[in-house]
Amino acid sequence: MSLEERASTRSALRKVFKKYAIENEQGQLVIPSVVFVRDFLRWDVSDEAVSLVASVADIGNTGSISLDEFMAMERIMRMPDAHFRLAFRMCDKKGKGNITVEDFMTVMRATQAYKEVKFNKDCSWMKLHFGRNLQRHMRPDEFPQFIASVPREHIRQAFQSLIKDSTDGSIDSIAYCDTLAKLKGPSFTKYLKDNLLGMVTAQTTRISYSYFTALNALLHNIELVKQIFSDVVDKLEEKEITKDQFDQAAWRFSEAITPVQTTLLWRLLDHDNTGKIALKDFALLIPSMTVSKQTKPKEEDSKPITAGQKVAVQAYRFALSSVGGAAGAATVYPIDLVKTRLQNQVTTIADEVLYKNSFDCFKKVLKFEGIRGLYRGLVPQLCGVSPEKAIKMTTNDAVRQYFTDPKSGDIPLHGEILAGGMGGCAQVMFTNPIEIVKIRLQVAGEVASTRQVTAMQVVRELGFSGLYKGARACLLRDAPFSAIYFPTYAHLKQGFADKETGVTSFPKILLAATLAGVPSASLVTPADVIKTRLQVKPKEGVEPYKGLVSCAQRLYKEEGFSVFWKGAPARMFRSSPQFGVTLAVYEMLQRWFPYGPAKKIEPPKAKKIGSYVPHDANSDHIGGFRNTERTFANLEQKLGLWFPRSGKIVSTEISSAGDFKIVTTEGRG
Repeated sequence: MSLEERASTRSALRKVFKKYAIENEQGQLVIPSVVFVRDFLRWDVSDEAVSLVASVADIGNTGSISLDEFMAMERIMRMPDAHFRLAFRMCDKKGKGNITVEDFMTVMRATQAYKEVKFNKDCSWMKLHFGRNLQRHMRPDEFPQFIASVPREHIRQAFQSLIKDSTDGSIDSIAYCDTLAKLKGPSFTKYLKDNLLGMVTAQTTRISYSYFTALNALLHNIELVKQIFSDVVDKLEEKEITKDQFDQAAWRFSEAITPVQTTLLWRLLDHDNTGKIALKDFALLIPSMTVSKQTKPKEEDSKPITAGQKVAVQAYRFALSSVGGAAGAATVYPIDLVKTRLQNQVTTIADEVLYKNSFDCFKKVLKFEGIRGLYRGLVPQLCGVSPEKAIKMTTNDAVRQYFTDPKSGDIPLHGEILAGGMGGCAQVMFTNPIEIVKIRLQVAGEVASTRQVTAMQVVRELGFSGLYKGARACLLRDAPFSAIYFPTYAHLKQGFADKETGVTSFPKILLAATLAGVPSASLVTPADVIKTRLQVKPKEGVEPYKGLVSCAQRLYKEEGFSVFWKGAPARMFRSSPQFGVTLAVYEMLQRWFPYGPAKKIEPPKAKKIGSYVPHDANSDHIGGFRNTERTFANLEQKLGLWFPRSGKIVSTEISSAGDFKIVTTEGRG
């Protein structure tokens, strides 16, 4: 992340902090622990567990989280081992830098797993970690290995308590399923609850310790198992695979996956006894995080957008794109004038060539016509470019929205191309009259005359039908241009976006919009040359061009193939920065002057972090906090630190005076 992006994220985090904060007795802004856990983190835990969970951020043990503590927590949440660091902070609530057995047991006793099946701290396994007298202090670098092994030791102790009266070291299958459900908690999906006992009793009524630990290990490593399975499916290009195919890959990939575990996996997921399972079946074994949700959505978000608001949204976009279009056109107008002069120059006789290249043309215009000569025809261009660019961009946005999946935010490539092409078609009604007037004014300076040519004179001379001369060539240029430009820009912008915040900074928007113009502008140059020749006023003694096809044939016959690429460099230098400025101004105006209904009709955008797609309930989870669900799911499912649910849905009401109260409704967590 660049320094600019990091600064932007920190600024956004401060705004989020202030949203949840209140003023304490010392006049400092802080987030109360219960608000931080239930309202911000959206983790539904019991009242007694709130202080434990909050301690991961509440370094000073004040019962609230300051801005510095909030920022420090966000930095931890960026780390891949965040769940280990947070677990250590829970145990090391006093901030000593190490933990004792009692520190660990304080956290352990608060978990639901402990309440279901007691954990014996005096066992030989604990003495291996904390010494024979359990007096040793554990360092942070040792802690991850210890805490990751706790669920397995808890399982062992549970099994040992069940075989007291057994002579063969096995337990009843019902006790087996019940104990696993109690210890695995959130990792034990509804599918397992409904089907595990039936699967087990179909094979045997007694369960050995090996069998007991095998299923526990399978559930513990289910994400790894799924990844191996996915790799095999991709390699074989098959939707379903056999147990033997999976075993061969698993043994090469990891020794942690044993044949007993794969046998259990197939018994659980091979419903039809075909000997094959599919990747989609894993959803039955992989739990989802339980988070608490706000009692009520914001009233303005819950109302459907009205027809009037839809019209207002289009007007809003039209206005912003008009400003962006005018800014882009004014920025690059001198380059556009040079491009037009070059494309209008006939090169049948070398001695008659006025301009050798783009730079020579620029120098001669500046020398003989001055600065005003470089901006000849700008006024009608600005008058027309606003509605022209507005229609193009508004049409593109509207068609993109039509093709966009409202749930995932994805749009197919053909939808992007069609949206851009339709935007290009829609603009021609404005583009053609503007450009024919502009072109005639731009080339007027080439002819020595004391009479100043004005836009109104050109319009009167052409008449209404004359304003649309060359319209087919204009359409042939603008539709492909937009069909190439907008999809290219959208993908570049997405590629340049910050991987954590999903936000693209202004310089990167400008870069993406400019780069997208390079292939778009260059590839449609032939159509632009034909359009220019059709629209320019013919010189005395020169036969005018009659139509699109006739013009193309005559150009090729008289000037060769290279004529179709005249002014291509100037066109790229003009179109690329013009659209760069236009799109950058348009995007930034949307951020600076947001309009509520415009946000409501935008489809959601799924942002990926590696292979993980965040699905947090709280839109305020930005920066490292975007990993909240994953991190706390790891705490619960990997480390066994799952706490009793509060059974309450929580939201916070903060008065204008800064006071807050917790509003709860009874329900299931």
